[in-house]
Amino acid sequence: MNEKVMKATRNVAVVGPYLSGKTTLLESLLFVTGAISRKGNVKDGNTVGDSSTEARDRTMSVEVSTASTEYQGINFTFVDCPGSIEFIQETYNALIGVDAAIVVCEPVCDRVLTLAPLFKFLDDWEIPHLVFINKMDRANNNFMDVLHALKTVSSRPLIPHQYPIGQGENLIGFIDLVTEQAYHYHAGAPADPIPLPEELREQEHTARQEMLEELANLDDHLLEELLEEIEPPVEEILQDIKMELGADLIVPVFLGVADQDYGVRPLLEALLREAPEPETTAEHRGIVLHEDAPLAQVIKTYYTPQGGKLSLVRVWKGTLTDGIVLNNVRAGGLYRLMGQQPMSVQEAQAGSIVALGRLEGIHTGDTLTTAGKQLATELPKAEQLKPVYALAIAPEKRNDEVKLSSAITKLLEEDPSLAWEQHGDTHEVILWGQGEIHLQVALDRLRRKYNLPMTTHLPQVPYKETIRKPAASVHGRYKHQSGGHGQFGDVYLDIKPLERGQGFNFDEKIVGGVVPRQYIPGVEVGVREYLAHGPLGFPVVDVAVTLTNGSYHTVDSSEQAFKNAARLAMQSGMSQCQPTLLEPIISVKVCAPNEYTSKVLQLLTGRRGQILGYDRKVDWVGWDQVSAFLPQAEMHDFIVELRSLTMGVGFFSWQPDHLQEVPDKLAEKVLATTSNGNGKTNGNGNH
Repeated sequence: MNEKVMKATRNVAVVGPYLSGKTTLLESLLFVTGAISRKGNVKDGNTVGDSSTEARDRTMSVEVSTASTEYQGINFTFVDCPGSIEFIQETYNALIGVDAAIVVCEPVCDRVLTLAPLFKFLDDWEIPHLVFINKMDRANNNFMDVLHALKTVSSRPLIPHQYPIGQGENLIGFIDLVTEQAYHYHAGAPADPIPLPEELREQEHTARQEMLEELANLDDHLLEELLEEIEPPVEEILQDIKMELGADLIVPVFLGVADQDYGVRPLLEALLREAPEPETTAEHRGIVLHEDAPLAQVIKTYYTPQGGKLSLVRVWKGTLTDGIVLNNVRAGGLYRLMGQQPMSVQEAQAGSIVALGRLEGIHTGDTLTTAGKQLATELPKAEQLKPVYALAIAPEKRNDEVKLSSAITKLLEEDPSLAWEQHGDTHEVILWGQGEIHLQVALDRLRRKYNLPMTTHLPQVPYKETIRKPAASVHGRYKHQSGGHGQFGDVYLDIKPLERGQGFNFDEKIVGGVVPRQYIPGVEVGVREYLAHGPLGFPVVDVAVTLTNGSYHTVDSSEQAFKNAARLAMQSGMSQCQPTLLEPIISVKVCAPNEYTSKVLQLLTGRRGQILGYDRKVDWVGWDQVSAFLPQAEMHDFIVELRSLTMGVGFFSWQPDHLQEVPDKLAEKVLATTSNGNGKTNGNGNH
């Protein structure tokens, strides 16, 4: 089906914590605007959003999903974003391409903290956003209490746009605080205007004054009117809200029950009136609109079973057409998406969010132009989150190993918050992500999309070993006779420990040619080969070896013979040097609301962490950052426990720092495990 994308557009992200009802709200928005004739249900797995198999299996959003609809002559593109913190990179990547966001939350004061990272991102990027308090029929707290709780996690003032009307514990309507008109909800139909209930007049007046006072803080004329007790016109209030929302200076608050369509129409009306137009957003981002050359940005990449690669893009200026060449790559198809259903379109004008087919070599966040790959200015992209949770993976079938690299590359294109490595010490393929569910979704995709079922286990800890004392004149002689030329090499080595972090050093002090020059490189090779697998079974570091003496045979000696002699000398000498086990220590910076700082400190010390200090987190009101050293063996499920302690909002960054001796009792446990099994240990030193 060919269809021209409409010019009058609003691009709106639907965001919020897990279980707040985002996908249900999207379904209601599509139903109310006539885009769908029947609403789906998350539990039944038939919603427009959450249309992927991985999402439906878990009844939760695991990737960005888009849907378009028309309302009062405006084309709305809604971007449904995952709520789980493990998929927050998807949300951040998509948010940079929208004009506004609806932050969906529940009316529970104790859970508003879960919104803090989202509000922080929106305000850092100055993305206009409003709040929709969903599930008001199950409110655990008073509306104004919820509103005041929400203010504690937002750096922008929240202003109530509505006030709820209840009957017992049921929500039956609302009062528009701008017009002071009350409305009564009806299932499946617009709300009817009713007289303002007398018993709510005082509460409504208080809420309205709060709204007007917040607006007056940003508008001197409105402030004068309030001081002179002049009732401001409705049009002036609405114009103020539109201006301040468009500049991300205020956050209007709405309420409703998405699964009954309560409050959805007023929300749509507000988006029509108050959300910024695409041109305003582009100008706010510093994009020069009078230039004709197309400019777009990729906000999500999909690999679909039918159509191959699809790049979801925000068109910032110009017009895209099917077959257009962007960054020297020809697009193969232009589509508007409805969940996972692509609908072909002829062109996409500035302000549209559409999908382009087969943009090979183009990644999420890339800026697209017709000017080729060299761009004068790259559009800013969301910061890439560092992975915090890992699993070692291997194909169930050995023959599939050749397909793994290609499949993982596509997996990472779809989800840039994943990472993978082929570990040099443990020889494992390690898949990194943002949490356990995140990696399970990735593994599901490998199985379903690429027919690559995987086995998994906890990654081995890359232990090392070193020595505590030196050994002098360690002798190694290799002599072998098997007809013809024999093999003969004879060396004396001094072995001594180095300071931590100095690695390996080889030297020679041969006098009088007792070991000919051409054989000395073989001695070093033999030493290095031995150090790859020391007496405890791990690579040896921080050791110096010096060749001091030896002898040779004019016929039977060779570089290979001296290599073998060096290995024998090392094997004999290292056991005399008190080998000891070393573990990698990582430097971590753990961030959490300051009410949880004491729990974070306990969590770190309970995992053998060394606290280096803590302070306020810069630009995060009410948050602390704790710096510490943490053994890598204690890292595996650290993020799981940290989120459990901090309502899901705590996070940390890390980097390798140094090696440190393993405590004796733990070292015994690690060594017992490796000697009794196949040499593999997990994050805790256990199989």
